Amino acid sequence: MGGDRVSEQQRWDLESLYAGGSHSPAFRNFLDDLETNVTSFSMVLQNTPGAMQSPDMGLKAVILTMQDLSKRLREAGAFVSCLTAQNVHDAEAKTLQTRVNRIRSTLKSALALLDERLQQAGESSIQALFDDPELAPLAFTIEERIERSKRRLPAEQERLIARLSADGYIAWGELYDTIVGRMAAEIEMEGRRETVSMGQLSNRMTQAAQRDRDRLFDVWESSWAREADLCADALNHLAGFRLQVYEARGWHSVLEEPLEMNRMSRETLEAMWDAVARNQERLLPYFAAKARLLGVEKLSFVDVDAPLEASAHRRAISYEEARQFIVEQFAAFSPEMAAFADSCFERRWIEAEDRPGKRPGGFCTSFPVHGESRIFVTFSGTPGNVATLAHEIGHAYHQHVMRDLPYLATQYAMNVAETASTFAEAIVSDAAIRAASGDGERLELLNDKLQRAAAMLMNIHARFLFETRFYEERKRGYVPAERLNQLMVGAQQEAYRGSLRRYHPHFWASKLHFYITGTPFYNFPYTFGYLFSSGIHAMAAAEGRTFSRRYVELLRDTGRMRVEDLAQKHIGADLTKPDFWQSAIDFALRDLDVFVQLADKRV
Repeated sequence: MGGDRVSEQQRWDLESLYAGGSHSPAFRNFLDDLETNVTSFSMVLQNTPGAMQSPDMGLKAVILTMQDLSKRLREAGAFVSCLTAQNVHDAEAKTLQTRVNRIRSTLKSALALLDERLQQAGESSIQALFDDPELAPLAFTIEERIERSKRRLPAEQERLIARLSADGYIAWGELYDTIVGRMAAEIEMEGRRETVSMGQLSNRMTQAAQRDRDRLFDVWESSWAREADLCADALNHLAGFRLQVYEARGWHSVLEEPLEMNRMSRETLEAMWDAVARNQERLLPYFAAKARLLGVEKLSFVDVDAPLEASAHRRAISYEEARQFIVEQFAAFSPEMAAFADSCFERRWIEAEDRPGKRPGGFCTSFPVHGESRIFVTFSGTPGNVATLAHEIGHAYHQHVMRDLPYLATQYAMNVAETASTFAEAIVSDAAIRAASGDGERLELLNDKLQRAAAMLMNIHARFLFETRFYEERKRGYVPAERLNQLMVGAQQEAYRGSLRRYHPHFWASKLHFYITGTPFYNFPYTFGYLFSSGIHAMAAAEGRTFSRRYVELLRDTGRMRVEDLAQKHIGADLTKPDFWQSAIDFALRDLDVFVQLADKRV
């Protein structure tokens, strides 16, 4: 009975949102209403221009309707993403996902017409919108839509792209989900054979004893190699669709869209990557020390994320212990943040159970109609799992502090989305290091912290280098799986400074992020968020609890400012210059020498 209770506490509650899961009548009614309203909205914009003959009132009504429909569409997408993540074999959930994507394409098509109307409206009409008390909080969003629409095709062509994407662009991303969903691997651990999902294999691989890790890495690589041709098809055609759209719009750089989506300049991106490249070699002593601890000459790709001791020889952290520790450490920074985190556990907003059939990875998604969030992880009792939990709760807290803002003013970009999550993770990580019972535990926790630094400063950089080079080659034609392997290894060798004994050729196939159609270049925002939060963490450490209010105000502005303006206003930093990035890296790596000293002492 007790075990059932534990399992229940580690499963999220979706029933309170829409009872019945993928067969929920309430959710189907919600989707029916949404689809009807989106279709009607589209028809109004297409067929009844007379409804907008009064630009001021007409535009206001349309903008508020757009906000309502966008909010409800987000809710629908969040529920479907939870269904498909908790059970990759749920065929009905995939059908719902297709329907949500179709509604999304219809709305996107209609918004192209709205953008055209906004462009055609005179300055006085736009100013009247900004002067309206109900629309004034949306001024940034409206101005942004107008500026972005100027760099796009005429509305009818953008609408055609949106309609075609459902069965083209988006469909290739869905094919990847299908590939991953059917994958499984046979492994042997401690004399026992088992069939595991890719998410479970990833956990087993990183937590295994050194003698088993290379063997499991072989299984991992061979599993993705068997699917490489299908993955290459999905990646090539997804990228091909994207490049054709860019060419039609006259966009000459594949970075134009992701930079625009992240509300940041090319100068900021280059300043960040320049600082990263200058500091990557600082991690090599950590790699060398970790290799000595693991008893190998050099680390392999999978060793970088490995604990110093096999999970079989380390006491597992219980879910309740993880909860108590996270809440306690958040409280040292902000009692409000701690209370919110505790409520996430209490209200069962978290899916953490370690079971087959779940999607790999973790995420947090918001349900803006209900004013709630849901968190998806696979918890197996490791310090890394605790950090991941804290990370995803940080996302939920970000959404929580913006809950009273108009929906369109809460639409923050991915780069600042990673700020709150990484900051929350760092609070818990640093606290765990301080609370360590001895050098052995401290060494393990420092390893967790430094391998996250390696992920952000090396792994993510390798992904960026790979994707940049892949797109340049894709402009000239199809890039086969073997060439994708070569590009991936080359990017990893550069980002890891040639320090590894073995690389991960099929990383491009195994990493979901390359296949997310809604967010091109799903990589550099992670490093941005990591370093941005590191800089913020340094200020919080210096200022103490009084910083928590300033932190909340920064989070509340993330949906209505460009990142350069956000940083200047709240922390007085110029993101286009190297100083901020260097100081953030210095703070992130401040424990590296301690790790090396403890490692040498232990060896």
